[in-house]
Amino acid sequence: MKKTILFLLAAVSPLISLAGQFHINAQAGNDANPGTQAQPLKTIAEAGRRVNSSYTKGADTVILAGGVYPLTETVLFTNNKYSLESRLVIKAEIMPDDPDWSPQDMPIIASVIQGIKTPKDGDESKGLQIETSHVTIEGLRFIGSPAYYYIDGKHNRRYYPIWRDGKTLDDLVVTQCLFSGNADISAIRVAVIANGHGLVVDHCVFFNCQNSVVFWDAEGGTSYRNAMRYCLVYNGNYSGVWTTGNTADDFEFHHNIIADSHTAWISDKSRHHYSAHDCIFTGNTNLTEYGSDTGGINGPAGNSFLRTDNIQVNGKIEIEKNQAKRNYLQLKEGSFGQNLKAGLFKK
Repeated sequence: MKKTILFLLAAVSPLISLAGQFHINAQAGNDANPGTQAQPLKTIAEAGRRVNSSYTKGADTVILAGGVYPLTETVLFTNNKYSLESRLVIKAEIMPDDPDWSPQDMPIIASVIQGIKTPKDGDESKGLQIETSHVTIEGLRFIGSPAYYYIDGKHNRRYYPIWRDGKTLDDLVVTQCLFSGNADISAIRVAVIANGHGLVVDHCVFFNCQNSVVFWDAEGGTSYRNAMRYCLVYNGNYSGVWTTGNTADDFEFHHNIIADSHTAWISDKSRHHYSAHDCIFTGNTNLTEYGSDTGGINGPAGNSFLRTDNIQVNGKIEIEKNQAKRNYLQLKEGSFGQNLKAGLFKK
């Protein structure tokens, strides 16, 4: 009997993952594996399914090894068991501040998701859809969706790498992630867009995205505790940041660089006023503009909604294009703006 029990335990042990951890490896993984580091999963979609079906109390961590992860479907996270202290963390195995990190270590999430038609406005696709509170996404690289942006003169295709729809949700942190697109070939419409409260975007890089971050709507009409800090936005087709009429005045915005973009900051016409300090806004066509969800960009806004302190509007931002460099797609070493510490590195 004892031998039989030992045999059964040995047979099922490969199917048992370390509680709260789901490892993914695009090259060596298999979605039939338990999701341990030794026997990882292959896809983010499978990790999402396992996270959503996990009833064990406490935090969960999804850990991605370096590699390319093609998304053929939206990965939905809906498990609502998390708290401020016990979070869902979706992260790279090697983080930018690790001493041996290089840009080639960043897991690359590439969308090939078929767009879903939306009423009167073309179609859209979503990468990671975070429909739960208390989530951190860190150390990942998202690239654009390989579809032409325009369908015809009125309709377009839109890709959103990180999306949160729930207006009552809170506490989504996106940190040390890199978003890179191409308006003509592989567009990112909005890199991070979220309803609800507590969207914090920290130490991220947005390269050639149409919009970097949109802070959207919340139940009750006002969204609180949002922040954007230590981020680098370069060559945004529309905006570096977009706040709506529902983004509260407590929006925290500092140590960001928005350069060579159409507009640094777009805001809906509303009663809200915001403060930006210790930033660089340079090479942009416009500093501020009014905009709306239904009407697009509606024209210059002057300084009507934005109070500034220690904002530099002159100077040339230089981006490192050598892929062998540790600071690839970030500021060139020794160049203008490095004193702000904007970019992937926290240390």
